[in-house]
Amino acid sequence: MALRVELGVDELAATRFAISPLSETVSALQQLAGRDRNPVHLRWLRWARDELAGAPLDLPRTRSLIVSDKLNWPEFLVPAPQGAETSIEEDLAALRRTTARQVRVSLRRVFGDELPATVALLAARPAEGLRVIAAELRAAHDRLIAPHWPRIRAVLDADIAHRARRLAAGGAARLFADLHPDLRWRDGQLTLGGPRWRRELVVNRGPGGLVLMPVVLGSPYVLIKKNTSTQTTVRYPARGAGTLWTAGRRPPAGSVVRLLGRVRAELLEALRSPATTTDLARAFGVTPSAISQHLRVLHDCGLVARERSGRSVLYVTTSQGLSLGAALPASGPADGLTLRPAVADDHRAAAPRARLGK
Repeated sequence: MALRVELGVDELAATRFAISPLSETVSALQQLAGRDRNPVHLRWLRWARDELAGAPLDLPRTRSLIVSDKLNWPEFLVPAPQGAETSIEEDLAALRRTTARQVRVSLRRVFGDELPATVALLAARPAEGLRVIAAELRAAHDRLIAPHWPRIRAVLDADIAHRARRLAAGGAARLFADLHPDLRWRDGQLTLGGPRWRRELVVNRGPGGLVLMPVVLGSPYVLIKKNTSTQTTVRYPARGAGTLWTAGRRPPAGSVVRLLGRVRAELLEALRSPATTTDLARAFGVTPSAISQHLRVLHDCGLVARERSGRSVLYVTTSQGLSLGAALPASGPADGLTLRPAVADDHRAAAPRARLGK
C-alpha cells in the first residue's frame, strides 16, 4: 500500500523547503490530543500539561477538526507557506484566505456527507469560521510554541541546511534517500509506503512543485497534503527533534569536564540541539562574546560545527564531539552547574492528555 505523488522535471525543479510556525502549532495540538503521539516529545508534553492545567485552551472550532475518529484532518489548517519562512501572522492570513469551495471540499473529504455540528457550521459559513479558527490557533501558538520558538527554529534551520547539502552533493535522489524511511523517489514518482497506508492513492502533480516542511513537534510519520491552498506539502520529522528537549539536561561526564573545562563541556552537551551564540549566552547567563570564545576553541578542535542560516549562525555538536564522552574513561559526576532548558519536567512515565477545551 502506498501514496504516490507524480513529480516530473518541472515540479522537481520548483520543489522547495519552508518553515511554518502554524505547522508546528497544529502538530503540537495533535500531540496533546494523542494523535500519532511521538515519544520524543514527552518532556514538552509534560510542560504543556502543566502550562494548561490552570487555564486550558478554549478551542471548540479547531478541536473538532483535529480530534476525531477520522484518520485525516482538513488540509487547509496548514496552508503551504509562500516563502522559505513565514511568521504566524502570515500563516494565519493564508488560512483565512482559503476559499469557501476549498473549505467545503476538504471537510467532505475528511468527514464525508454527514458533518458533525461544529464542522457543518464551518461549511455553512467558511469565512466567519476561518476567522474564529485563526484566533484559536493564534492563542495556541502564543501559549505552546512561542516560548520555545527560538530553539524549535534552530532545529528546523539545521535540518534544512543538512538537506540542502544532500541535494547539492547528489541531487534529488540523495535528498529523498534519507528524508524518511517510508519515503522513496524513483522514475518521476515520490512514494510514501508502509503499513500506515491502506490503499493505493495517486496525488496528481500540482502547480509549483512540492513544499518540503520539516516539523519538530510532530508525529514520527510523513504527511503529504494535496494542494493546501496552492501547493502540495510534504511534512516530515526534522532531524535533531529528539534531542531538543533533552540537550543540556544531564551533566557532562567528569572526564570531559577535566579535559575541556566545565563551560566547554556543558556547551558540548547543550549543542546536541542546534543553537545560536545569543541562545547559548541567554541560557548560560553570560555575554555572547564569552560564549564565542569557547565555541571558537570547540570548533577548532572539530567538536562543534557551524553553519549560516539567514542572518544567524547555528552551532551543533559534531559526531566527534558526541563520541568524546564514550571514548574517555568513566568517572563520577561533574562538579558545578548544569545548563537546563526552560522546560519543566517530572519523573512520571508518561504524560496524560492535556485539556484543549470543548
